[in-house]
Amino acid sequence: MSSQKIKVIVTRRLPSVVELRLKELFDTTLNESDTPMSQGELADAVAEADVLVPTVTDRIDGRVLAHANDKLRLIAQFGAGVDNIDVQSATQRGITVTNTPGVLTEDTADMTMALLLAVPRRMIEGVKAIENDDWQGWTPTWMMGRRISGKRLGIIGMGRIGQAVARRARAFGMQIHYHNRKPVSSQIEENLGATYWDSLDQMLARMDFVSVNCPHTPATYHLLSTRRIELMQPHAFIVNTSRGEVIDEAALARALEDGKISGAGLDVFEHEPAINPKLKDLPNVVLLPHLGSATEEGRTEMGEKVLINIKTFVDGHKPPDRIIPSML
Repeated sequence: MSSQKIKVIVTRRLPSVVELRLKELFDTTLNESDTPMSQGELADAVAEADVLVPTVTDRIDGRVLAHANDKLRLIAQFGAGVDNIDVQSATQRGITVTNTPGVLTEDTADMTMALLLAVPRRMIEGVKAIENDDWQGWTPTWMMGRRISGKRLGIIGMGRIGQAVARRARAFGMQIHYHNRKPVSSQIEENLGATYWDSLDQMLARMDFVSVNCPHTPATYHLLSTRRIELMQPHAFIVNTSRGEVIDEAALARALEDGKISGAGLDVFEHEPAINPKLKDLPNVVLLPHLGSATEEGRTEMGEKVLINIKTFVDGHKPPDRIIPSML
């Protein structure tokens, strides 16, 4: 099949250079309005496309895939996570699923580090104080925060992003601890000065800061539950740049409101774009609109991976970023 005849449907606006290349290579339909597609529109798209290019906010579940035409053979996700796609159902229908791993590692780790600094140092509160003309000048005791140097950081998920966070945090003088499905290699542990905890519960009870860097899977849904959040120390902080579903958002809001933990920095939310109203009203929370990978370089590189996955597939080869259900 000629690549010029491949029908590609893109669900959201992508960097212009990526969209231009898609249109050059394939018969591409873009979402010019950038309005999120409804489930019905996604169903129409899979019924028409040879290749669907969704993003992490598009829910490609079994009901949507039931409308897929036989010619749909590839879902080339623009994003690293694939928890929005029923990969098992897609595979059973003979549809290959790919993602864009690796390219957002450094950007997401940078954002994690930014939150690790912003929350305990009360940066957003300080900005608001100036904007509201509440600052009357420097005083020795006003708006004091907490330092991060010398503190224990517990990283949940020591993959590429978790390791990148560890490198940054260690440079700031933090002690690196982590929980993972299995320990990383001894060489990585040594390079990062990292201590492995087999028990997440025990790690949470001893950390000053916790960074969530694991993917959202059925096994990690509400991994930080009410019970686990209550294990944390009152002076501890949580930062999440992974997936909102990993934390029970209502439980986190209660813990922050009741002073059971000191603060949180969140770039992702359980029901995006909806956010628990309590979180918006708390002064000890920094909320960002899912900016982890939002750099021009990162998003362009993600698009380039999408292009490579599609082109490789069209040429009759296995795409480099193919998702295998058993890996999830």
